[in-house]
Amino acid sequence: MGDVKVTIDAVVATTRERVWERWTAPEHIVNWNFASDDWCCPDVGSNLSVGGRYRARMEAKDGSFGFDFVAIYDLVSAPQTLAYTMEDGRKVTIRFEAQGGSTKVTQTFDADESSSIDMQRDGWQAILDSFKAYVEGVEKDERYVKLV
Repeated sequence: MGDVKVTIDAVVATTRERVWERWTAPEHIVNWNFASDDWCCPDVGSNLSVGGRYRARMEAKDGSFGFDFVAIYDLVSAPQTLAYTMEDGRKVTIRFEAQGGSTKVTQTFDADESSSIDMQRDGWQAILDSFKAYVEGVEKDERYVKLV
């Protein structure tokens, strides 16, 4: 599996600039960076620059398991592309493509050798789907507040 790349995507109903902000700002990341409702991301640190470090604490809500996801940014090109290398050397690239008033988020990552490709794709897609739901919920709330 060493050289296998996996690609996932989602279309988020807001502008590329807002998607970028909500993807990269720690105060937003803690609200969406988990694959299921029984997990959480209580703490994020990010130096959003080439060579900067990203760290997200991911934990089961019941306290049974947790880990730090750590990476170093290789490319920061707001609001189009973000790339990083994880601690184990695997690479990730995220592209943000404007599509009218929406944004297509495409994420490509190097698969690891310890889990099936399908399991990895499903897990990463679940986190991306969590991001989409969070951003679209925030957008809906902001539109509602502006109308009231």
